[in-house]
Amino acid sequence: MRDLPPVKDDRIISTWASGEDAALWIIDQKRLGILTLDFITPIVDNPRKWGEIAACNSISDVFAMGGRPIVALNIVGFPVKKLDIEVLRQVLEGGYAKVREAGAFLVGGHSVEDDEPKYGLAVYGEVSRDHPWQVIGSMPEDALILTKPVGTGVIATGIKADMIEDPMGPEEAIRWMTTLNNVPLVLPQHLLDEVHACTDVTGFGLIGHALDMLSTKELNLCLGLHNVPLLPGVIELAESGLVPAGTYNNRIQYENSVVEIETLQEERVDMLYDAQTSGGLLLSVHKDHVPAVIAALKEAGFEKTECIGYFKKGQGQIEIVHNV
Repeated sequence: MRDLPPVKDDRIISTWASGEDAALWIIDQKRLGILTLDFITPIVDNPRKWGEIAACNSISDVFAMGGRPIVALNIVGFPVKKLDIEVLRQVLEGGYAKVREAGAFLVGGHSVEDDEPKYGLAVYGEVSRDHPWQVIGSMPEDALILTKPVGTGVIATGIKADMIEDPMGPEEAIRWMTTLNNVPLVLPQHLLDEVHACTDVTGFGLIGHALDMLSTKELNLCLGLHNVPLLPGVIELAESGLVPAGTYNNRIQYENSVVEIETLQEERVDMLYDAQTSGGLLLSVHKDHVPAVIAALKEAGFEKTECIGYFKKGQGQIEIVHNV
């Protein structure tokens, strides 16, 4: 994308060049438009659950910008000659259910025949012009809050390898991946106004997306390794060698911007780089408001929400310690 000419228009607030989760532009004096799309290959065997996960994953970018989804379109690639069309029907039912749960409308879409199944959504939403959430905006007095546990990449690898004995790990992973990141719809307004920056945790892992929040190179993030909530069984799976390629790739890409201040367990550090599907939100909030935000999120169903770090003046690095 870097070779394409940059978009220049006073109405455009964010594009691919600014590292934001979605396109953001001015509609009128009160509203900003949000437009995003995402699609994934199957991550679970259950077609409906795959549809739910893909929909939650796609809608997440609207929530990550503080917005409310309004309308969505299906994006489908499906091998009609290899799989029963009933499978696709279940996938679409799962996606439809999550779009409606998010308060939006599913109004059609587009499909192509494809040897590898793919499903996702293009989503349009809106947010108040007074206070959109963006990736950058954190300040030195801010703490970092994470709303969902990490480890879905390792769990998915364990499922494919048929090496998960305790079903709790996959069950919890599916539960969280099918949980909408509807934080802007459940936080009280006075707490919404205290969010200075936000992004969601997906394919680049917790580290990669947290680094986006430091892209101005004016802050460092002190990250507490043991403060990060994990899915059940992921450490044991990592100790068995079930660390997906995406996790290793993320580590190679980002480790030059990461400093391990203390001696840390390697497998637990791997979880910080684990590529997530439909992961949680990272919220930058002034430290004085952290207890109220966490309490409100836990009451709204995000019971694994934790404060995992704090921002300070720096040069765009993540410093990992045992606890913060």
